[in-house]
Amino acid sequence: MSAFGTIIQIGDYLISEEVVLEYFACDYEKCRGICCIEGDCGAPLEEYELPLVERDYDAYSPLMRPEGREAVRQKGFFELDIEGDIVTPVTSEVRDCAYTHYDADGNCLCAIEKCFFEGRCAFRKPQSCRLYPIRLTKLTGGGLAFNLHRWDICKDAFEKGRREGIRVYEFLREPLTDLFGEDFYRDLCAAAQYVIAGAKKD
Repeated sequence: MSAFGTIIQIGDYLISEEVVLEYFACDYEKCRGICCIEGDCGAPLEEYELPLVERDYDAYSPLMRPEGREAVRQKGFFELDIEGDIVTPVTSEVRDCAYTHYDADGNCLCAIEKCFFEGRCAFRKPQSCRLYPIRLTKLTGGGLAFNLHRWDICKDAFEKGRREGIRVYEFLREPLTDLFGEDFYRDLCAAAQYVIAGAKKD
């Protein structure tokens, strides 16, 4: 493990210092799940996730809107964005993620994750959704770059994180541990302390 300027290196992973310096905590009461609705395309999907999305479809599809099920019927379980990347399908009219679910109060949720919490499917939701506001980029040689993504619809989350003293990597402890292991998260915490201490000195 080593830190070089604005980059933290843990094995084959390169993590922007913003991941440990910036504050973030979802403020769902204000956003009401707008990240599942806004945007030009669906959420990024990894190839390994495609069979998992399809496998549990019968369990979570009843929670989806009819428009979402129609999008899956027409497009399949994924589509390609303008850059050729794999993303979740979006509905034709309002272009929200096909896998959205709306509760009685109009709050937007992930149908897959809701089904997961109800104990009826094993796949929780795409890792890109679980890791937000971190975005992963594959590096030549098999490594990954962890960068902070800033989206204006999440300004309340950045403000809440700062208000409550929750940094990005702390907010994402569970998905980072689930996806990359306890050793990775422990090393990230150690690197974070070093970087934060250095930033305070500056």
